[in-house]
Amino acid sequence: MKKIAILGSTGSIGTQTLEVVRHNGDIQVLGLTAGSNIRLLEEQIREFSPVAVSVMDEDKARDLAVRVRDTDTKVLSGMDGMMKVAALKDTEMLVTAVVGMIGIRPTIEAIRAGKDIALANKETLVTAGHIIMPLAREYGVSILPVDSEHSAIFQCLHGESARSLRKLLLTASGGPFRGYDRKMLEQVTLSDTLKHPNWVMGQKITVDSATLVNKGLEVMEACWLFQVEVDQVQVVVQPQSVIHSMVEFEDGAVMAQLGTPDMKLPIQYALYYPQRRFLPGDRLDFAALGSLTFEAPDPDTFQGLSMAVEAARAGGSMPTVFNAANEQAVRRFLNQEIRFLDIYDMIGSSMGRHQVIPEPSLDTILEIEADTNQWLESRW
Repeated sequence: MKKIAILGSTGSIGTQTLEVVRHNGDIQVLGLTAGSNIRLLEEQIREFSPVAVSVMDEDKARDLAVRVRDTDTKVLSGMDGMMKVAALKDTEMLVTAVVGMIGIRPTIEAIRAGKDIALANKETLVTAGHIIMPLAREYGVSILPVDSEHSAIFQCLHGESARSLRKLLLTASGGPFRGYDRKMLEQVTLSDTLKHPNWVMGQKITVDSATLVNKGLEVMEACWLFQVEVDQVQVVVQPQSVIHSMVEFEDGAVMAQLGTPDMKLPIQYALYYPQRRFLPGDRLDFAALGSLTFEAPDPDTFQGLSMAVEAARAGGSMPTVFNAANEQAVRRFLNQEIRFLDIYDMIGSSMGRHQVIPEPSLDTILEIEADTNQWLESRW
């Protein structure tokens, strides 16, 4: 029986991971973490009986400890608690389903403890890929992608020589505003932004999908996961979200992974790799589907993609600035403090003031995040 821990168990990826666990019945969940949703975390504790859980909010952690005092689960709190759950003695795999740079330190802790990583926290590689990937090689652990696009590429590359890879074709749905121009984006609301046409996701990633920041983050993540240059990653809009991504090889062959837009497929593939298992749910009906369509993205209107590519080319500490500025901007947008287009302005101005630091240490990455946040708070 495989033993796992999940960072971010109450979020979209975390709850779907537990659905996969529930369906298969042969995975033991030893650890869970959450930000503040102790109601759902209590339900998960009573169903899965983990050894330990952690809550970032310390007051809520104390409340949860009282609620579950009749169980054997130990309740921890804060970053220290998250890192302890990440490195629990008997776990074999850590599912990193948290959103944002908060996932970096526990991921490093898990790697040093010899845990394989099922990676759904793209910000970890975006900002610290130069630390994470060599560390994973040093400790002999696997980094298994959970994002649907990176899982698709991983599946297409299975059994192929990395040297024969020519280009990665990273697909995007286009989000809720596909076809909009900049003037139209001036009028969009939070409610409009959260209506993704194909996927059911958390609020932050749904906003990132609308701005194409998410696709930009995925470009940077793909460079680290598959050891390619940014110019070897091409974004293609595939509005039906049926082709999850493709790989072009040096002989001109293109391999694609297709499926319904269901995150449980890449989650289950990472948990059981290289084994495939039955997964309940809808199957593609090509006759009913009729056609698949493709478009080029519009990076001039949806600047999240073009800014991400600029950050990737600059390298070093610039992706951290890009990501930190976006995290704060999205948080402000979700609180309805700024407009949609202000997200781009906050990212662009933050990048414009930054002097790149090559190969930043973890401490430097966290300092740059804090500095970017402080500068934006003083300006906006």
